[in-house]
Amino acid sequence: MMKKQLKNIEQFSEVTEQRSKKMEQCSKKIEQCSKEIEQCSKRMKQPLITRITGLTRITGLILIMCMTLFSCDKFLEENPKDKLPAGDVYNKLSDVYLNAVASLYTYVGGYSDSQGLQGTGRGVYDLNTFTTDEAIIPTRGGDWYDGGFWQGLYLHDWGIENDAIQATWEYLYKVVMLSNKSLEIIDKFSETHSDAELPAYRAEVQAMRAMYYYYLMDLFARIPLVQSSSVAMKDVLQSDRKTVFEFIFRELQEAEPLLSDVHSNQSGPYYGRITRPVVTFLLAKLALNAEVYTDNDWTDTQRPDGKNIKFTVNGTELNAWETTIYYCDQLKSLGYKLEPKYETNFSVFNEPSIENIFTIPMNKTLYTNQMQYLFRSRHYNHAKAYGLSGENGPSATIEALETFEYEKSTQDPRFDICYFAGIVRDLKGNVIKLDDGTVLEYLPWDVKLDITDTPYEQTAGARMKKYEVDPTATKDGKLMENDIVLFRYADALLMKSEAKVRNGENGDNELNEVRNRVNAAPRSATLENILAERQLELAWEGWRRQDLIRFGKFTRAYSSRPQLPDEASGYTTVFPIPEKIRVMNTNLKQNPGY
Repeated sequence: MMKKQLKNIEQFSEVTEQRSKKMEQCSKKIEQCSKEIEQCSKRMKQPLITRITGLTRITGLILIMCMTLFSCDKFLEENPKDKLPAGDVYNKLSDVYLNAVASLYTYVGGYSDSQGLQGTGRGVYDLNTFTTDEAIIPTRGGDWYDGGFWQGLYLHDWGIENDAIQATWEYLYKVVMLSNKSLEIIDKFSETHSDAELPAYRAEVQAMRAMYYYYLMDLFARIPLVQSSSVAMKDVLQSDRKTVFEFIFRELQEAEPLLSDVHSNQSGPYYGRITRPVVTFLLAKLALNAEVYTDNDWTDTQRPDGKNIKFTVNGTELNAWETTIYYCDQLKSLGYKLEPKYETNFSVFNEPSIENIFTIPMNKTLYTNQMQYLFRSRHYNHAKAYGLSGENGPSATIEALETFEYEKSTQDPRFDICYFAGIVRDLKGNVIKLDDGTVLEYLPWDVKLDITDTPYEQTAGARMKKYEVDPTATKDGKLMENDIVLFRYADALLMKSEAKVRNGENGDNELNEVRNRVNAAPRSATLENILAERQLELAWEGWRRQDLIRFGKFTRAYSSRPQLPDEASGYTTVFPIPEKIRVMNTNLKQNPGY
């Protein structure tokens, strides 16, 4: 049922995407027109209305046309459900569900740049991964320079007019605004209907909006809290980080008891949806990062103490660490446990996983969601040997190799699950060769930020392997059957271990439960070991930036990355408010340091 509904909704999504592209084209034309106006102004030195009149007739017509089609309030005016009058669409409960709830899930995944929470490039995942000591996209001759974009991410030198950062902001706010519209539809429908499902539908959308605000707050810190689909830009005001954090936490707490306990990673009517376990995981994650998220000045090197940050949970006051532990325990009570085999979580058709909590559904015939990360990482000939395509890019960093203790007798068992290294073979065990007939061998230790004109230009770096190869994948391997994992229970165990240590307790049991699953030797639960374990267990899953910030290590220098001037203040732990957004809305102040 859910898959059929989502297939129909994908058509809405494709139409919306086409409209967005047309609007972007109009935006570019507007910029061109504005430049012409400015040039004309300088020449003519006349008032604005006279200057516009002085432009050529064609330029004026283009400007009027574009202004009709495109609004500077673009990121606040997303409404793909306007194909039919609201009165025709929302006559019965099933219409409300399809158009106001299910439609939102078409945006969790994506197929174009900066869209989706994972799976695509230049968006949330890349900002959280290639800005860290976990992964790097080296410049390989004419490949992967892209105007210095990838180097800029790794060096934290991204500037205030970075197109990917702006597109990510716009994507996240697009879903916030769609959620606002959906909440208004549900509330309006509830005025004349009393269907028992309505409170749960509303809670689901409320949680969706809170989740997207969570990503916005994590990336940008001080953001506008917009709770209406029709707010004017002049009324969009910026909130401090702590205010946003408290709003998100409260919204999720309110939604949680109204949601189903169903494991939404598994096939069924709740497949791919936000259920109570998804919200519970987010509450734990918020509490774990409370010291960061309640800090309104992240550049003064001071943070609140998690033991003094209080939450009310089921009528009991708990500190941040106790709150994290509580919600992690709730996930266990909801039936989550570790899969006996680590790799099962990332296998082809991984829906039955008892560990995965929230996933992006993947199906090469029903959905347009794509997974680009394997495609981007594999060498061209490596991918070709699978009958797929590759872009020969992302690799493990030197720091990641050191954490995994690569090539040592103590090498972590998960390395060979997460990375391709050394001589590479096809699915039948045959050695893969380069075009010149030599054996394809990845050279992990030779990775650097720029390896142009070196003997290992094409082969440096261990490559992403974590998801099982789907030999039936289409679109160069990007349309595969492995659902993309966003949240899983192993993370919750590590969150609990960390919270216990920070609260003065012993977190050995949780840490070693994760390590025992892969037959890794036991370790004491120190903060240093927990941070290392998070990289070992969660490699390529998009958590590294957040973890490094929480542990105070994000701005340090490491291989191929010197510390920027003044970066010790911590200003790069949040991204800048995109400058074009600030031009649209002068209420928004730039984050400190930019």
